[in-house]
Amino acid sequence: MTRTLRLLLEIVFVFVVATIFLIQGLRSTNLLETHTVHPSSVTTDWHPQEFRKAVALGESTTAGGWSTSPGRCWVPILAGLINDFQAEPLEFVNAGIGANVVSTRSPAYPHSGKPAARERLEKHVIDHAPDLLVISYGLNDARGGTPLELFQQELTDLVREIRQHIQPLIVLVGPYFMTGFEMYGPHWNHADLPLFQRYNSATEEVAAQEHCLFVDVLAANGNTPWMVHHDGVHANDLGHRIIANRIFEVLAQHCSGLARKTKEAEQHSPRWRDESVLRAAYGF
Repeated sequence: MTRTLRLLLEIVFVFVVATIFLIQGLRSTNLLETHTVHPSSVTTDWHPQEFRKAVALGESTTAGGWSTSPGRCWVPILAGLINDFQAEPLEFVNAGIGANVVSTRSPAYPHSGKPAARERLEKHVIDHAPDLLVISYGLNDARGGTPLELFQQELTDLVREIRQHIQPLIVLVGPYFMTGFEMYGPHWNHADLPLFQRYNSATEEVAAQEHCLFVDVLAANGNTPWMVHHDGVHANDLGHRIIANRIFEVLAQHCSGLARKTKEAEQHSPRWRDESVLRAAYGF
């Protein structure tokens, strides 16, 4: 092999090696990757019709907490949001009971507001035959020392028992944000915010397992104590508004029936926008 040929082969070898390292470097920085853009998956439509009747089953915050008037509780606020987007108004039944727990097996049951959720399904839920059911538990069970596994099982059994009789869209709401964890004596001082977060995750797991919608009102509050009543437990007026908004947001994202009225109206609504004055101020 001549010296010139050997030199040429060495140059080719160096070039090939350098090219390989260059390609690997570009791939590691994603500069050479071919990215396929997939269309977003279409959200499942959980309820294509307008809602006819709803029930809110829950604790004292569901009942109203200490909002400054009945109309400032999240239940009627949510009803108003839904009705604003329906051709026919929704009937909303508030079945909230203060100090309520999910079942008679909850350790705080003797000190709770009775009957427990699983004791009152027939008259407070099933007999109403709602097509929308919002279930809000966790806060009192956590405070009252209900083991997380027991709460999760009782909530699961509650959902399954309801579905043996009626088939509403079920929305599970996690615990609300609160601050007064040590204000109400030994029967109700077993929780803290990390436990609430575990209850929140457990509720979300039940929702996924039992084909329910889940609403994270703990995150909606954003750890803001000014949305909590001075009693340290219940949402105040602003907190109730945020709760209702978050539940409505989840419903709107999953229930096309809430868009039927506006989709019809937009076919005939006047084109009302007029920016002529704003444009004229700059000579356009």
